[in-house]
Amino acid sequence: MIVLKTAGELDLMDEANSIVHGILKGLAERIGPGVTTAELDRWAEAEIRSLGGVPAFLNYKGFPATLCTALNDVIVHGIPDDKPLENGDILGIDCGVLYKGYYGDAARTYAVGEVSDVADRLMRVTREALDLAVERVRSRGRLSDIGHVVQKHVESNGFSVVRQFVGHGVGTSLHEEPQVPNFGRPGKGMRLKPGLVLAIEPMVNAGRNAVQVDSDGWTARTKDGTLSAHFEYSVAVTPSGPRVLGLDEAAGAQQALGAA
Repeated sequence: MIVLKTAGELDLMDEANSIVHGILKGLAERIGPGVTTAELDRWAEAEIRSLGGVPAFLNYKGFPATLCTALNDVIVHGIPDDKPLENGDILGIDCGVLYKGYYGDAARTYAVGEVSDVADRLMRVTREALDLAVERVRSRGRLSDIGHVVQKHVESNGFSVVRQFVGHGVGTSLHEEPQVPNFGRPGKGMRLKPGLVLAIEPMVNAGRNAVQVDSDGWTARTKDGTLSAHFEYSVAVTPSGPRVLGLDEAAGAQQALGAA
């Protein structure tokens, strides 16, 4: 069932996502060689709770942490651990918060120290794909237009889009309808209506798009061992255009991505 949000509900979701973006900003200041993802996870949980939120991922279907951490070839759902980060790593972090009954959900991939040219370009292209996707979140647009622009941009740059995992609706539940693939033909699917909120999250591999899941049942990584990047915003459809929740303005997507 598609659930459209009122203006008041969007404001509450904006607050939830503001917490998420604050966490992601704080993590950027803490990530570096020698730091562990377990340390980052503990800081994020304490910070979320101090702000009146609840970690959305912790114990969700049994997931054991506040953050989903994706190191190098991990695509999504990696579990924080005590292994120190190394110079040249890239680290994707997905963060979710429940606040006043509504969910915020966003992700970002970080460079750890100096990274390779391939890693840098992979992160840049994935950020750009999200930026382009946000521009398609407009009333009366088609759902498939979002995935199409992601796929086109990613593949034109020589990378591949993960197909096994997709974006989703978000609101009073962490995962709502509709699913939001990062691929497909344009002009298909439901028409977007004001009040719809979508968690748009391009997941892009440097190599092939095949995925394998570790024995922990959570950690999804590239089957060919190549790098993967992940960026995500929760975006609302409004009569005047897309509203990236948790940022100052809907049009702030490009500015925020460029600073990432």
